[in-house]
Amino acid sequence: MKASKLAEIRDLIKQQGYTNQLQNGKVTMAVSISDHEHQASVKFFQGKSFNAVWGNIESKLKGIQSNFWIKIDLVINTQGKQKITFESELKSIERNNYWRKGISFDDSFKYALLESEINANALFKPSKNHVVGVNGAQMTADYKSIENYFSQSRNIKDKLNTKSVDMVWVFNTKSVFYDGDNIYVLNDEGLNIGSRITPDLHGELTQVINQGQKYLKAQIKESGKFAYGYYPALQMVLTNYNTVRHFSSIYALLEASQYVHDTDAFSNIKRALDYGLENLTITKDNALFSVDHYKKRQDELKLGSQAMIILALCKYEEITGDRSYEEQINQVLEALKYFQRKDHGYLHVLNTDLTLKDKFRVIYYDGEITFALARYYQLTKNKLAKKYLKESLDYMVAHDYGRYHDHWISYAVNESLTIFGNNVDYMKLAIKNVFTYLDFIEKRDTSYPTLLELLNAANKMVDKVNESGNDQLLEQYDVDRLRKMQTFRTRHEINTGCFLPEVAMYFRWPEKYLGGFFARHDNFRTRIDDCEHFLSGLVNYDYYVYK
Repeated sequence: MKASKLAEIRDLIKQQGYTNQLQNGKVTMAVSISDHEHQASVKFFQGKSFNAVWGNIESKLKGIQSNFWIKIDLVINTQGKQKITFESELKSIERNNYWRKGISFDDSFKYALLESEINANALFKPSKNHVVGVNGAQMTADYKSIENYFSQSRNIKDKLNTKSVDMVWVFNTKSVFYDGDNIYVLNDEGLNIGSRITPDLHGELTQVINQGQKYLKAQIKESGKFAYGYYPALQMVLTNYNTVRHFSSIYALLEASQYVHDTDAFSNIKRALDYGLENLTITKDNALFSVDHYKKRQDELKLGSQAMIILALCKYEEITGDRSYEEQINQVLEALKYFQRKDHGYLHVLNTDLTLKDKFRVIYYDGEITFALARYYQLTKNKLAKKYLKESLDYMVAHDYGRYHDHWISYAVNESLTIFGNNVDYMKLAIKNVFTYLDFIEKRDTSYPTLLELLNAANKMVDKVNESGNDQLLEQYDVDRLRKMQTFRTRHEINTGCFLPEVAMYFRWPEKYLGGFFARHDNFRTRIDDCEHFLSGLVNYDYYVYK
């Protein structure tokens, strides 16, 4: 590693301050190094001064290859706690993996763990009764796994006996990360801890979308089926599958591939489309139905999947000009009559014999099919699709769907306003859908990518309201807050849900996850639909704000 880069890293750390904080009379720093393919190796250093510690770090890094990922952590705010007090504090944290401090089991930091190590290796475990989104995590330290981590990953010969430990030391850090080209100061507060600080949102957004598009494209196997997802912190592969997510991920990948101008991706995407049409659909009376196959229960036909097939096929034709799927698009439209109710609402799930299974499953399905019909009509000018679209919108207006705050409803109304123009009822529906939800959006701590999708569509809708001369519909609402919230959620998503190098390096096989998107509170789950929602939101934000 070049001496000039080492000096730059050292100076950046010193600029953060706190270099004189002592624990046991010493300054403590940690070095994390990854070659991209393997989990970062972590080593703590102590000395009587910053310069003394840095000298040891510099000696270690001089022989490191220049393209390796390197993170330096300066330990600050060390606080000794009774182990029982620490355990109580850990248990009180509502969400899994939301413990955001380092911990040492001795005051000399021989047995110390960075926050990133703890969470990436699932060293703190939620209660066996924990259900994500239902109840609190009730986390406890997995002391056996912690002891094994020190002996196996850190190669410490003297095995830690956590049972004999009465005190622990929790700490924060000031951190700098080097990715082989650029050096970043990392966030050290709140939910953004461990992610890079950069004033160039547009540049960072472009990089995240590029990496995300590569990641999602790489999940398409030779067969055309996606690698469905992973629990990286648990080193588990998700083996189930979902038809809605198959086609919706294709749609998002099309958006992202168009954004990054990756025409080579279209062959992968076509392979995924063909796999879906061959393996995840059935045909009855010239009508094409999506089908979800289950091992232990009956297969079923979902309205949401019908919508996603339409969206994926229409987007593919729009971008590539390839009209070879027009027959299938028309067959999906033909199938909608089996889902329609007399009041113009939709049945959500059918059995494969076309009998009713569930009148209602999730609110998403109504917005999804309405959005799909709008896209279908824009591409084909099919009068039946327009009729279905208007009936669906009128049904949502009559049944106050604005109270659901669903991003698909915003997508649907925004797109439909290009078709039905000055329809005040549709505008009111979309306005309520977002503006009565801003408090929730502002306070939501998880990355929750569909919120950005909602905000993107809502901002476009506001522009259409203004263009139509119906400004009075927005008089009681804070449009400026809506605009600012859109940027706030974009930054929040990047900081809390992206496998940037400084995050990925602490997991096994970091390059495998680089560019993916995750749900921290669900063991860093990265599933194709997580990538789908992040990519769609970030791409559409960039188009709206910068292009």
